[in-house]
Amino acid sequence: MEIEGIGAYAPQDARDRHAWARLAEFVAREPAAFGRDPATGGHVTGSAFVLSPDGRAVLLTHHAKLDRWLQLGGHCDGETDVRRVALREAHEESGLARIRLLDQAVLDVDIHLIPANPREPAHLHYDVRYLMQAEAGAIAASAESRALEWVPLDRLERRTAEPSILRMRDRVLRYRPISAASNG
Repeated sequence: MEIEGIGAYAPQDARDRHAWARLAEFVAREPAAFGRDPATGGHVTGSAFVLSPDGRAVLLTHHAKLDRWLQLGGHCDGETDVRRVALREAHEESGLARIRLLDQAVLDVDIHLIPANPREPAHLHYDVRYLMQAEAGAIAASAESRALEWVPLDRLERRTAEPSILRMRDRVLRYRPISAASNG
């Protein structure tokens, strides 16, 4: 299954099929799906699950507004190439000089509610996540973040209980075991 601007995705279970169907329906019906207008009720966002150069850790940001440890990512702001959005956000939020996309396919789709704030009403993020790997550079937190941290994949539960982050980790480990991640 493929959605223009987003890419292909191989749903693994009923939750995946439901999220992908909701994303496809939203993109098909909403002309401003890749924009940022909260009046649409939501928008597509792009995220990066960035592995360390040795593949043993993931880079998480302590999001300043949401006060939670999350993967890197953000709004499309009108850009319809969500892979490019996820890569741009990964660079901006991490300070890393080089990050590469490990797979053209979508790693995960997560649809979640963003709470209302003084500037906008509550709305949905149709978050499309891609698997990436850091190649060079030191990390440096952006203004959107309280901190950045390389969290070992095998100790991720110590930093976050967020089901969608643990789900991405489990997918990565299923297809790229830690022992093989550093070998290519």
